[in-house]
Amino acid sequence: MPCTTLIVADELASHLQDPRWILLDCRHDLANPDAGRAAFHAGHIPGAQFAHLDTDLADLSPAPDGSFRGRHPLPEIDAFVATLRRWGVNADSQVVAYDAHGGMFAARLWWMLRWVGHEAVAVLDGGLPAWQAAGLPLSTEEVKRPSGNIERRPALVSTVGAKDILHGGLKLVDARAPDRFRGENETLDPVGGHIPGAANRFFKNNLQADGRFKPADQLRSEWSALLPSMEGAVMQCGSGVTACHNLLALEVAGLPGAALYPGSWSEWCADPARPVAAGD
Repeated sequence: MPCTTLIVADELASHLQDPRWILLDCRHDLANPDAGRAAFHAGHIPGAQFAHLDTDLADLSPAPDGSFRGRHPLPEIDAFVATLRRWGVNADSQVVAYDAHGGMFAARLWWMLRWVGHEAVAVLDGGLPAWQAAGLPLSTEEVKRPSGNIERRPALVSTVGAKDILHGGLKLVDARAPDRFRGENETLDPVGGHIPGAANRFFKNNLQADGRFKPADQLRSEWSALLPSMEGAVMQCGSGVTACHNLLALEVAGLPGAALYPGSWSEWCADPARPVAAGD
């Protein structure tokens, strides 16, 4: 059976020599876009390849119509499939993503694999700190795999846009920290606040103190109190990255079906015609 949500360090270690397993390092720093690659070169899980948030998991080039699509807009889906092939991903590959930040960046790659219809993708629970805590080795060797043959399949996830939200009837959950949700201490986007009607569930609330995800039953209880039904549920954040962490938590909890708003707050607040709320 494929791993489709989380995998623990010892289980991953037992598959490092399996050519069907593709390991991708997603470490990143929003304030220093070069930091993730530098950390990768300094030491990574053996066999891993590096996935850059800005260039591999997003397309920062302007939209053809000149509109602003948010700070981390999704790439064209065929371009992302080409990136997966460059990493050697095949139709039968088991992909594992990890970072050193509780999964906040690895979850974006997890969601994007599901976006192209690939189910066999998991996030290393606890990330690189859990790997090192288990006494497992790091490597500085870079691998180059043969090109993969993955093809785009029907998506396993769904998205909504700003127009869908303006139309109404959706239940938004914002993954940003509570102060940014309230419109305080905004350092990434030019406008503080949140989309009117959104609830707040900080993505770090999905984690235990050791950086691993909470047990499924605890996540299910917490999320069900916030969203009694997944019908019309939409996850968003600042730029469509940590919202994927909430989507992963929902999948772990056995509560699938929520959509992603990829542009999130950064796209929403770029249009002064769209309403803005502040406070709780």
